[in-house]
Amino acid sequence: MTRHLGLISLITLCFSTVQAAPQPSSPKPNIILIVADDFGYADLGSYGSTFYNTPNLNQLASNGVRFTDAYASSSVCSPSRASMLTGKYPARYEVDDWIPGRGSKPDLTRFMKLRPPKVADQIPLEETTLAEVLKLQGYRTAFVGKWHLGIKEEYWPENQGFDVNKGGWRAGAPYYRPYDSDKDLWHGADSGFFSPYRNPRLKDGPKGEYLTDRLTNESIRFIKDTNKQPFFLMLSYYTVHNPLHGKPELIEKNKVRAKALGLDKMQTIVDDLPWMNRPDPGLWRERLIQSNAEYAAMIESMDHNIGRILDTADTMGLDKNTIVVFTSDNGGLSTSEGSPTSNLPLAKGKGWLNEGGIRVPLIFSYPGKILSGAVVEDPVMNTDFFLTLLSFTSQAHNYDTSVDGVDLSPLLLGRAHAMEERSLYWHYPHYSNQGGLPSGAIRRGSYKLIEYFETGDVELFKLDEDISETHNLAAELPKIANKLKEDLKNWRKSVGAAMPTPNPNYDPTPSKESIDLLNDPT
Repeated sequence: MTRHLGLISLITLCFSTVQAAPQPSSPKPNIILIVADDFGYADLGSYGSTFYNTPNLNQLASNGVRFTDAYASSSVCSPSRASMLTGKYPARYEVDDWIPGRGSKPDLTRFMKLRPPKVADQIPLEETTLAEVLKLQGYRTAFVGKWHLGIKEEYWPENQGFDVNKGGWRAGAPYYRPYDSDKDLWHGADSGFFSPYRNPRLKDGPKGEYLTDRLTNESIRFIKDTNKQPFFLMLSYYTVHNPLHGKPELIEKNKVRAKALGLDKMQTIVDDLPWMNRPDPGLWRERLIQSNAEYAAMIESMDHNIGRILDTADTMGLDKNTIVVFTSDNGGLSTSEGSPTSNLPLAKGKGWLNEGGIRVPLIFSYPGKILSGAVVEDPVMNTDFFLTLLSFTSQAHNYDTSVDGVDLSPLLLGRAHAMEERSLYWHYPHYSNQGGLPSGAIRRGSYKLIEYFETGDVELFKLDEDISETHNLAAELPKIANKLKEDLKNWRKSVGAAMPTPNPNYDPTPSKESIDLLNDPT
């Protein structure tokens, strides 16, 4: 396989023939890709949480490969999810914010010094998805849960390579607010994690049915119905996206637990964060302690249901021939909208290009085929899923595909020094709901640089010594900072990344309506 090196002259779009990882002659492996929503790096016991209850995911990590430096391609959902399916940086097709984004709304852009570029409303149908490739190999494919990769129905999962779609449509959260295109307004009552769901791709269950349970039921039904045909299941839980809706009995259980641990008496929120050019600094408050009982209840339900999926594969005798991947679409929500979790020791969270917004848990399991109980520290990204999973599905392929990710199977198979150092890139030319500014980032080795588009200022961190990004080295190491900034600029040019432009209507004192819109999670 042609490796995508970090040098900017080689990181541009390459044509790579997919080559499979060495494996004995056997049936093609099943693939279960489990994606949590807004689930933070530190939200798992195996990644440091002492409050959230995640025994099944902890066991999955113990039996497989756990990555310490895994990244989402974006700090928000739609771009990251697009990368998982295409293997490409989302800037290539202008899905660089959640769909449809806020940048074009005048009430929101008045307080922005820069006008963000327009966000594409979908993954283009011309893009080749992982599901489409696997279908060509004889796989039966299913998408269950959150899609959020197309406004119009023609861009939903069934038109992007999935035979079955249960729950995937335009919405990015488990609530439905009808959209009035004439007034460009959302209205109506929230639904949430309990039936009725008001989801056109998921029939309402009995009143009070819990969405996480239902999505698991649909997944198990699909697995049982595959009839020995190899399958690809992308189970995309809405957990733990707002609104926070946990089962009452688990909320109470975790309230008692938080009190017993003394978490209810600890400082949980930092109020005075140095936001620049913001209408109301009080909108953004960073959480320091994991203590939210309802958030913990949602995680506990998800972990329990993942255990049900794993038990089903085991009972059916599929466990030894099934690849299971668990990850999150972006970092945990820690600076706004209730700030339900803490990502410490990582800085910030969802909506930011600091580590808390883009570093995510990543676990691979393939019993008897890859390492067991291993920890990998190499920096990787969810753009790598495409080639990595395909490397295990066939010894050779008769097609070429252009992607940005690389094949991680050498790391999964334990080959020492198998991966060449490369650069990873991020592009977020928007003002996030969570307080983040338009910015870009690059990581090369242990060095990471963040560039802020309003001013051109940069921050440089050495992550192996400063995982919390507290010491800006840009002034101390100007050669490294300038080189990384130039590489980032060249990469943006190579992928055609859309940039923000000066805002002629900038008003540093926006209306109350602007502030209310910022608080609206839709």
